[in-house]
Amino acid sequence: MARKQSDYLAALLAEDEETASPSPSAAPAAPIAPAVIDNTPSARPSGVAEDAAPAPRADPAPAPAPAQSPRAASPGLGPLRGTTLLNRESALARVASGEVRQVTQLLLDPARVRVWAGNARSYAHLSEESCRELIDSIIAEGGQKVPAVVRRLEGDPAYDYEVIAGTRRHWSIAWLRANSYPQFQFLAQVAQLDDEAAFRLADLENRARKDVSDLERARNYALALKDHYGNHLTRMAERLKLSKGWLSKMLRVATIPDAVIAAFASPADVQLKPGYALAQALDDKNAQALILKEARQIAREQDAARSGGRPMLASAEVLQRLLAAPSAGQAPRGPLFVWDAPATGRCAVSVLSAGRQGVTLKLHNGTGATTEDLVEGVRAALEALESQGKGMQR
Repeated sequence: MARKQSDYLAALLAEDEETASPSPSAAPAAPIAPAVIDNTPSARPSGVAEDAAPAPRADPAPAPAPAQSPRAASPGLGPLRGTTLLNRESALARVASGEVRQVTQLLLDPARVRVWAGNARSYAHLSEESCRELIDSIIAEGGQKVPAVVRRLEGDPAYDYEVIAGTRRHWSIAWLRANSYPQFQFLAQVAQLDDEAAFRLADLENRARKDVSDLERARNYALALKDHYGNHLTRMAERLKLSKGWLSKMLRVATIPDAVIAAFASPADVQLKPGYALAQALDDKNAQALILKEARQIAREQDAARSGGRPMLASAEVLQRLLAAPSAGQAPRGPLFVWDAPATGRCAVSVLSAGRQGVTLKLHNGTGATTEDLVEGVRAALEALESQGKGMQR
């Protein structure tokens, strides 16, 4: 992953300190870092008592340099007691003041940890194949090295914690424990987060993951918009530091019905750009019925291919068929209006389409029409559309 999980959490909580007042259910917004305390055992020169007083001198001659202790003479033996105690007091003072917060990491039984429902990743779609690389890494390293982020649960007899970030790590450890590696445990960092902060933390992690599909994120954003931001798109975009336009497109993708998603070999095939075009096509009620009909047909073909062990239809082909469904079987339409050049009688200006987005005109080459003729042809085309109720909206 791009950064350690603790970095995400630290950045998130540091941002909360600047942009939002703390809530009773959320942890104080302070940077998180482990409190480092020097526990190196102290050493002193042999035969010297801790409270021994120096013997009085009979002459004012300069005192000889004190004998160097074995620890001071050996750089690798560490600091003396005075330095050690100062380090301990300083570290403890920083923890007490809130400048540094100790991070709690636990080794947990994954069976006692559930996945937070607000996470974008679909736990049901995880498999040995999709987690194979992570599983192999955990085996090779002798356990999970990067902790997940969890929060403590109260009043749930079945679970003690829930995963905020680290769903694949949880699934992989659970799978390994059930498949010949019972010694592995789920490494987790415990945090106190309200639901909105938990959502932002999970979203930060998902942005660094290529295997979280645009559709998963889009639907997660749609739920969060209602649950955490009161359906205020601008507020959500500001909190997530995302473009409002980009977020709006993601929310449109989230509206694609499950019956259409079923036409794809996998929900992960629905990416933002083509998904947005499909969502726009579904806005037309007449087109929606035809797209749904074609989607059901494609879904049957996909199921037959899957059960027969044959290659399934690629996402590009599925998308092409769905977008073409509204016009399938219809005779090609000609121009809405044609204007011929006076000198040659050839078509010089034609109207290809007229709708809410505007009027599409085509000026033809090689017709012998002058500039004045073409201006006249455009004027005639606009007047004809106006008489049909399809003119330019002013």
